[in-house]
Amino acid sequence: MPAVLITGGTGLIGKNLTRHLAAKGYDVIIISRQPVSALRNPGITYANWNIEQKKIDTDAIAKADYIINLAGAGVMEKKWTKKYKKEIIESRTKSSELLIKALQENTNHVKAIISVSAIGWYGQDTKPLLHKNGFVETDPADENFLGETCRLWEESIEPVTKQDKRLVKLRTGIVLSNEGGAFAEFKKSLRFGIAAILGSGKQVLSWIHIEDLCRMFIYAMENEKLSGNYNAVAPLPVNNKKLILKLAKKMRGQFYIPVHVPQFVLKLILGERSIEILKSATVSSEKIKTTGFTFLYPTIDAALKELQAIN
Repeated sequence: MPAVLITGGTGLIGKNLTRHLAAKGYDVIIISRQPVSALRNPGITYANWNIEQKKIDTDAIAKADYIINLAGAGVMEKKWTKKYKKEIIESRTKSSELLIKALQENTNHVKAIISVSAIGWYGQDTKPLLHKNGFVETDPADENFLGETCRLWEESIEPVTKQDKRLVKLRTGIVLSNEGGAFAEFKKSLRFGIAAILGSGKQVLSWIHIEDLCRMFIYAMENEKLSGNYNAVAPLPVNNKKLILKLAKKMRGQFYIPVHVPQFVLKLILGERSIEILKSATVSSEKIKTTGFTFLYPTIDAALKELQAIN
């Protein structure tokens, strides 16, 4: 089977994607700053890179048939200081530059690069929406910090196309997974019976189940006809209030109290990051659907049912 090199393979998406690829029989090479021995699965190996020192395991590049690029510092984990904003951007752009340089300078047979991006590319919903189903891939990047970050991120990996490599960029929505990310945060207050609705709760969340996201990465990798940008979001976005109340009912039955967390409180706690928490972004999945991709969890009800079933 072909070998898939994954950058950022130790994160939420990377761990799940590795399991999916291994289950399909792919050889997986996870490239990391601190590689470890993969004793449990002989089909998974680890390689080393150091972005700051511009070093990468060239043997891993030589073995790879595909590259899935997930590298990047977490966006919401820390306060957006000037220093951390720089780290968010450079962890993405410099990792892309290192990959491009390695591919240029070393003999390889990499057929395609599937690179993660984010729907932070888009700004706030406008009324009426410019497109029936929300933001589409041809819409320009927003001028705020995440919009600019996504623009620089996508531009940084684009030069691989000059090496005759197929490039697909998946703009991911809010990933729903029991293993971490936003979904885990949504559940925290519910353990105490509090359904924490953020702000007005009217802001639209464009989300995707982790299973569908992993399937989409593999789908993009395996289908030679796919190239360019695709929104990695489920077909039916949901507003924050609806999501929280549906989750509360599944977790607590009737035993919960809905509480609105005021915008000013979120701004005090999160600072500039609150913009993304309170932003309404309706993003369309029509482009990926027209290629033949089907969602296992197209609705929030289906997604929550599966996530709670294995919780």
